[in-house]
Amino acid sequence: MAVLTALFLLFGGLFFPSPAQAATLGTGYGDENLFIGAFSSHGRQTYCMDLGAVGPWGTTEPPELKTTLDSLSRTQLAQLNYVMGRWGESRDPNITSAVAMFVWDVADHDVYLGKGGDGGLITRVPAGQQTTVLSHLAAMRDAAASNAVKDPSVSLSIAMTDQHQGTLTIAPDPASLSGTVSLSNATFTDGSTSATLGAGTHQIIGTPAEGAAEYRVRAAFTASSTGLGAGVDLFYTPGSQRILAAASFKPLLAQAESPVIPLDFQPVIETQVSSKFVQAGTPFTDQLAVTVTKHSWIKVNGSPVPVLAEGTLYGPFDAQPAEANAPPAGAPVLGAESLTLTHPGNYVSPGTLVAPASGFYTWVWSIEKQKQGENAKYLTDSFADRFGRVSETSVAPFQPAAVSKANGLLVKPGDAVTDTITVSSTNGAWLKQNRAPIPVVFEGTAYQVPGTLPPAQGAEIPEDAVPVGSVQVVAEGPGTYTSPTVTLPDAGFVTWVWEVKKASQPEWVRPFLAADWRDDYGINVETHSVRWPVKVTSEVREYNVHKGGRAFDRITVTGFPDNHPDFTGDGYWGPDAKELTHTVYGPFATDTDLTADMPLEDAPVLTRITTPAKNGVFDIGYTDDDAIRPAKPGYYVIVTSFEGDDRVQPFVSSPADIWERFFVPGTEQPVSVVTQAEESAYVGDPFSDTALVQGTDIPKDAYLVFRAYGPQPAGDAPVCEVPFFTSAKVPVTQAGHYRSGTTTVEKPGNVYWVETLYDQDGKVLASGKCGAPGETTVVTERPPGPPPTPPVPQPPLPKPPTSLAETGSDGWMSLVWGGIAAALLATGGTLWFGRRLALYRERNGYVREEDTGIDDLMNE
Repeated sequence: MAVLTALFLLFGGLFFPSPAQAATLGTGYGDENLFIGAFSSHGRQTYCMDLGAVGPWGTTEPPELKTTLDSLSRTQLAQLNYVMGRWGESRDPNITSAVAMFVWDVADHDVYLGKGGDGGLITRVPAGQQTTVLSHLAAMRDAAASNAVKDPSVSLSIAMTDQHQGTLTIAPDPASLSGTVSLSNATFTDGSTSATLGAGTHQIIGTPAEGAAEYRVRAAFTASSTGLGAGVDLFYTPGSQRILAAASFKPLLAQAESPVIPLDFQPVIETQVSSKFVQAGTPFTDQLAVTVTKHSWIKVNGSPVPVLAEGTLYGPFDAQPAEANAPPAGAPVLGAESLTLTHPGNYVSPGTLVAPASGFYTWVWSIEKQKQGENAKYLTDSFADRFGRVSETSVAPFQPAAVSKANGLLVKPGDAVTDTITVSSTNGAWLKQNRAPIPVVFEGTAYQVPGTLPPAQGAEIPEDAVPVGSVQVVAEGPGTYTSPTVTLPDAGFVTWVWEVKKASQPEWVRPFLAADWRDDYGINVETHSVRWPVKVTSEVREYNVHKGGRAFDRITVTGFPDNHPDFTGDGYWGPDAKELTHTVYGPFATDTDLTADMPLEDAPVLTRITTPAKNGVFDIGYTDDDAIRPAKPGYYVIVTSFEGDDRVQPFVSSPADIWERFFVPGTEQPVSVVTQAEESAYVGDPFSDTALVQGTDIPKDAYLVFRAYGPQPAGDAPVCEVPFFTSAKVPVTQAGHYRSGTTTVEKPGNVYWVETLYDQDGKVLASGKCGAPGETTVVTERPPGPPPTPPVPQPPLPKPPTSLAETGSDGWMSLVWGGIAAALLATGGTLWFGRRLALYRERNGYVREEDTGIDDLMNE
């Protein structure tokens, strides 16, 4: 309806002109008799051009555009149009009076002059306003001379400096002309698409449609033509003066259009790895975020332009590579993948590349313009991502492991041992963080192997394997490290097991490790043999052995593994040694030669006897094969030795052991006493001292007294002042061994023994020295662990040989033995007396094994 109404009004004005109407006085001074100023006609202010004619009081016709009028020049018409267009509709009578005078002067110049010109016409204006009116009139004449144009015009031009930046140039005539400019596919710098502008060059920004491959920028200019051009509107009143108004020219219009602007766009890629840590053998994937930094993604025939993107995965590196514009020369390349991009947004790489080994792997994505084929024209330029970005780097964790070798193949209980480990990564590089190798905690445990044989290698640790110590080594990268010490308390085999546990590492280290690791149990080079300590106690049956007679020895062996010497070796550990050797050294002129450090290699040897290298009680000297027949007078000692093997320590008994001595009388020997205390004992356990009385002429009723002092700190000088133990008087009837009896102490320390030999009157025949070698018992606290090993059962002594060859005499000894036997069988009193004598001597500390042997013989 609105459109129809507008059309009706438009065509009604064309075909049905407005009816004529009388003009009336407008803004000005005076009245119908004498007036200066504007008339009002058809809703406009008009001005008289016929000075002196009858006023337009009749019927005034609607205005008619005149581009020629009377003899007025086009310049004059342009000036009239300019002044009326600019000031004609004023409501100020001073201005309208000036406009009226300007129109009279131009349109009816001669009459105007005839009426006195400015001076004559100004009198119609009140005296107080005349100066103002004349001032306006002068300004109008100046402006009309400068700005009135006969043919107004405007031109537009568009120049684009690139695909989006450009300028719009407006060139109007007159230069002061301004109008409304509207843009298509562009905006002004303030973002608007229209503005009121005049002459000059104005910045514009192209705004092509989304996805357009090309576009044009258009501009349209519209300006009012009021006051411009050579023409006026003429209002005609029959029989009356003509009146004028500004020409009703159509608005001024201009348009401009840029050439076709081809477009391109620039896709860029930001990436973030799907996972920071990727296990070896697992595919790498990268997440791509694609954006467009210029224009928008171009579509051709409705379809987006496809763009080929290529991703190169560099690595492995042992540390995070430094970020750079491009990869360094020679950087390792794992492989490449490609994606076809068709829009901004998120993509995921195909995941065809797999981590082959530990290391840092970093992506670099690129778009190469020359590889886009016919679509290359739509891309602004190539694109390449930066190398070494942390967000584009994945880490394949490394697997630390170790190869170890025990330091000390053959050791003994109580030794502190170490293990040497050579550590490395088994799946590639040992990774670094902040340019330093990542530290890894290795944990080593030494296990006591069950039983007495070497361990069998295997992945599992036996349930009955007992840990004896654990250590840690912090590996600051690949290399060789020595562990802290572990003390091995018990004999047997001890094997190391090393492991890496992620849970034991600092939290920041754990993701860089592939998995937990542990080596095998029972690896031979990771195993110590804590060799068993052999203990040999022995005691000769007779201290005095007649020249040409025989000596006998009972040897008690402990400390061997129960299955010794049955182990034949396994290719790494050697077989058991089979025998103990018992060497009889002598004769020696004096017992002072029998010292602990006596050089055995230079000592005289009477004979050597062997027994199996195993636990047990061995009696030697009783058979022809192991007979001990001293041929010369002097001192002899039996030394037991074991060469040692991979399971048992070497052993050599001391040549100073008084229990292993015997004597073949010769010349007179002075009386002397040699003692040998128990070397060690635990607090609360009994211990004792033993004295060996030597000499060929021992006084009648001589006796021994043993005294013990202490316990004293081990580092202090021995002090023997007040004994805590004094034995009973031990009768001494002949050369031989005599025991002190036992005592105990309730605290640890050194106990010093001093023995004294007295004659029947209490005179000292021989006395020991406080702190003398062999006369100290070291008492210690009992360590935790299994209870003490029970003593080895002692079998009955074998029978001594009875043949003439075994006694050391010729034929008469057999007669003697026969007589003794007859006498014993004949008189029970002698048997009873001998038994009572033996019991008496045993109670008083004197023990002679020949007495026991005789008892055994008599009890058979």
